[in-house]
Amino acid sequence: MTDNVVIQTSSLTKEFLRDEFHVVALKGVDIEIHKGEFVALMGPSGSGKSTLLHLIAAMDVATGGNIRVLGQDLRALNDRQIARWRNENIGFVFQSFNLIPVLTALENVELPLKLTNLKKQERLDHANTALKLVGLGDRTGHFPRQLSGGQEQRVAIARAIVTDPALILADEPTGNLDAGSAQDILSLLSQLNKEHGKTIVMVTHDPHAARFASKVRYLEKGELLAEGAVPAD
Repeated sequence: MTDNVVIQTSSLTKEFLRDEFHVVALKGVDIEIHKGEFVALMGPSGSGKSTLLHLIAAMDVATGGNIRVLGQDLRALNDRQIARWRNENIGFVFQSFNLIPVLTALENVELPLKLTNLKKQERLDHANTALKLVGLGDRTGHFPRQLSGGQEQRVAIARAIVTDPALILADEPTGNLDAGSAQDILSLLSQLNKEHGKTIVMVTHDPHAARFASKVRYLEKGELLAEGAVPAD
C-alpha cells in the first residue's frame, strides 16, 4: 500500500442476520481511494454504501476480506485501539448531526479533544478555530436548539475536523437539510477538500450532491460497480 492510498479493500464482505434472514450487505468489494480525493458513494437504499462507510470508519467489523485505512489493518485492532485510532484519524459527519442538546456549539466541538492530552484552554482554542473555519465563530455559545439545521451540520463538521483528521467520512450529510443549507454544506466540504487537502468519502443518493465530488462510485445490491460504470435505469 503506497503512501498515496488512503483506503484499500480487497474481497470485503459484510453479512448479518436480520429477523432470521441472512443478509449480504457487501459482496467482495475491492476499492482504492487516494489521498486528496473527494469520493461520492451512490446507490439505492440497501445497496451497501453506508455499510462500506461504517467499515472504513471502523464503526463495524467486516465478515470477510481485508481493509486498510491510512496504512492500518483495521481487523488487527482491538476495541480500545480502534477507538483511539478513529479519534485520531477519522472525522465522521452524520445525517442527523448527533449534537448533544445540553452542550453549546463550542462544547460539542470540543468533545473529541477530551480524548487527547491537550489542556482545557488548548481544547477551547482548537474548537474556536474549527468553528471559525465553518463560518460559525459568532455562534460558539449557542445551543443546538438555537441553531438552524444548516448551522447544526456546520457544528457537526467543525467537530469532525477539530482533531485535524486525515480522512472525513460523511453519511448523507445533506439528507435533513433544505436546498440552500445543503448547498452551503456541500460547498464547505468541497473547500475542506480543495483548500485543506482533506480526503473525503461521502455517501449520498442525491446526484446534485455527488457533483461536488471528484469521483463517483456506485454500489448495487452489495457489489461495487466498475470505476466509471453507472447503474442501468
